[in-house]
Amino acid sequence: MLRFFVFLSLLVLTSCQPCYVNYCREGAPEFVMDSYRIKEGKFSILELEGEQICPLPCAYLQEYEDVIDEDDVLRIAIYHPTREDLITAVSSIGSLVGYRVQCGQIQLPGLDPVIIKGLTLTEAKNKIQKFYDKELNDIKVFIEYETRLHSNVELSGAVEISHVPVNGRIRLYEVLSNAGVPPGANLFKSYVSRGGILLPIDLYQLIHKGDMSQNIVMRPKDKIFIADPMESTVMVMGEVGYAQVIPVPHGSISLREAIAIAGGIPFTGDKRCIQVIRGNIINPKIYRLSWNHILHLPNDSLLLMPGDTVYISEKPITKWNRFIDQLLPSSLLIDLGIKTRGLFH
Repeated sequence: MLRFFVFLSLLVLTSCQPCYVNYCREGAPEFVMDSYRIKEGKFSILELEGEQICPLPCAYLQEYEDVIDEDDVLRIAIYHPTREDLITAVSSIGSLVGYRVQCGQIQLPGLDPVIIKGLTLTEAKNKIQKFYDKELNDIKVFIEYETRLHSNVELSGAVEISHVPVNGRIRLYEVLSNAGVPPGANLFKSYVSRGGILLPIDLYQLIHKGDMSQNIVMRPKDKIFIADPMESTVMVMGEVGYAQVIPVPHGSISLREAIAIAGGIPFTGDKRCIQVIRGNIINPKIYRLSWNHILHLPNDSLLLMPGDTVYISEKPITKWNRFIDQLLPSSLLIDLGIKTRGLFH
């Protein structure tokens, strides 16, 4: 609603009639140039909005040595050619309650407590195997994570699960695949944060374009938010079939498509005066195009970005006809009043 009233205040200043307010006015060539910047994706759109984007550090794409943490629950199994009893005991405890790391250690059948906090899974496996080797030869140990309390990625918004465990190798794309992101999610407004700082990642380019330069290795306590489709929109108003607020989940939509969704331009609309208002009320940029541009230029040359407002002006004759429609009932009432007074004199 606030956006609607802001637009109304701009409308007076952006009429196709001559105006002397000092707003930035652009034509079709500038709109086309900016459209090609919008086509480059989220970072270019944010730059058009005035934000400065720092490049993603290369270190974020590198795998790291994950270590066992307090309260991790491990799944452990062993194999020995003759000790079926020990194999069964280790397996039974693991399947019933798991081997939870408490005070940095775990307790296995036939062993004293083994300190494994801060070790990798491979280091923990080798340590457990050495403990068993003191009593038995030819024993094999198998270990993996069951659940993790602290080493998780936190997810919120339009997702099916709230946590995904990390292991030093799992990447953003795999986490999103596990999270159940719906097809219509707003990837433009979605984000990944680390330590409270938003990372410069374009989720649309990663998921739909296969841009693996965005596919970072996830770390404990990273946060991912998946936005609702209506988090970013464009507005189409004026002389159209019906005014529309249109979701833009991928960061852009063609002007032609937006007008079509709004029901097209009726005969009352002035096709010579199609305006796109971009930016805030303090310093908006206003592009003026015509129907000929929409007919002859490709969609990629005519892109809207979130926050844009499209306004189709009336034809001058439309304004006159509406004035007459409003004037006639009033003149008839006046005329009727005059004639009525004449009857009583």
